[in-house]
Amino acid sequence: MGTMATGSGPATLKDVWTIFDGLPLLYRTNARPVPDGSRTIIHIHGFAISGRYLLPTASRLASDYATYVPDLPGFGQSHRPPRPLTIDQLGDAVVRLMDQQGIDRAVLLGNSLGCPIIASLLDEHMDRIEAIVFVSPAGGLYNLPIYRGVVQMALAGLQEPPRMFPIALADYARYGLMPSIHLLDSMLHYPTLRRLRELVLPTLVVIGSRDPLVSEPWIARRAIALPHVTAAVIDGAAHAINFSHPDQLANVVRCFLEDRPITADPTAKGGVRVFQTPVEP
Repeated sequence: MGTMATGSGPATLKDVWTIFDGLPLLYRTNARPVPDGSRTIIHIHGFAISGRYLLPTASRLASDYATYVPDLPGFGQSHRPPRPLTIDQLGDAVVRLMDQQGIDRAVLLGNSLGCPIIASLLDEHMDRIEAIVFVSPAGGLYNLPIYRGVVQMALAGLQEPPRMFPIALADYARYGLMPSIHLLDSMLHYPTLRRLRELVLPTLVVIGSRDPLVSEPWIARRAIALPHVTAAVIDGAAHAINFSHPDQLANVVRCFLEDRPITADPTAKGGVRVFQTPVEP
């Protein structure tokens, strides 16, 4: 389908419109060519929000990686389908967008809801995934019952930089109240961390030390004993690490993808700790 560059966003990225399932869909991609043979990273946004808040991290990685940051169908500026898509349908949309863009395999980097969306691909589309990065993986017993998850979501929002609020409020209003309620229930019940044990792919889990939605001991007990999983904490970060700590997150992702020891970038905000042994609650 035809695309149209609009030129907004960070200098390393550009906005592109395409037609997906008969409706306009917005994604951001590299404004300049990347080196031949570069790996592809698809950044997958969180709950009821667009890909705009992922752009700080994506823009820092775009110089070395083919980059895609879509507003999935119904989110952000992308037009909404007749019915809001389920988590499984959103995962299917990611794969079909890869097909449309001629992407055979990619690194999938999800934040919050983006992690369950990636996990939903494991049964039928694992061959399309080169590696996985779960940032602030939401969903599962730690977020239940639902009233607990709602409180955690509210507290997480209060931990974010004030400049995040206009983005979140505009996107939440656009997505709608009732679809948000149904999507939140689906996200909080999704067994994201349990699915880690089913993976055989290289996987990086990154959490913030101030994130009410994700427990460091919970991650430690379920992740670090698995040989394919590397887990790290960015000190001082909350839930939307891609927005609040983009330099440090981009550094951690680069270390992981380049198979280097994960150490903190001393010039970036937030220290980095790699899980070594399980943490007691």
